[in-house]
Amino acid sequence: GGSVHDEVGVGEDGELLVDASADATFTRYLHRPDATAEKLVDGWYRTGDIAVKRPDGDLDVKGRVDDMIISGGENIYPEEVEALLVKHAAVAECSVVGIPDEQWGEVVVACVVSADGTADRDALDAYLRASRLANYKRPRLYSFVDELPKNAAGKVLRRLLRESAAGPTDQT
Repeated sequence: GGSVHDEVGVGEDGELLVDASADATFTRYLHRPDATAEKLVDGWYRTGDIAVKRPDGDLDVKGRVDDMIISGGENIYPEEVEALLVKHAAVAECSVVGIPDEQWGEVVVACVVSADGTADRDALDAYLRASRLANYKRPRLYSFVDELPKNAAGKVLRRLLRESAAGPTDQT
């Protein structure tokens, strides 16, 4: 982690910052000076998105800073694992979270809604191995759920999944 003045190179990940010098971008959170100070740094708005710079200069958003899982010192973007898992025929939807682990810092947990009741840990793990997903990114635990908790806008509430993932899971 450097300062907001450090630009990443091509192929490198970094937090996406937006020039906030124009009033139309962002001025402050109303009655929340601490939140404003956290998001507005040296004239830059910290979006909370992790992006990678492509050779053509464009950016690809990989995920959210708050959602990134750090396991064994490696950064894991839940969206990457989710994009693979949801392609499996037995997966209706899924969300990937990290839960605290003494040895690794965090371990990857896949919360899966089965499409037809046939999704199981061994099949999904074999599928991810065959997809060439890096070993450190593979879920170590699977939690099979009837539905994913979502807010009114339909966004998955990862915080609730992290809390419930400490319950019964299938370990890999």
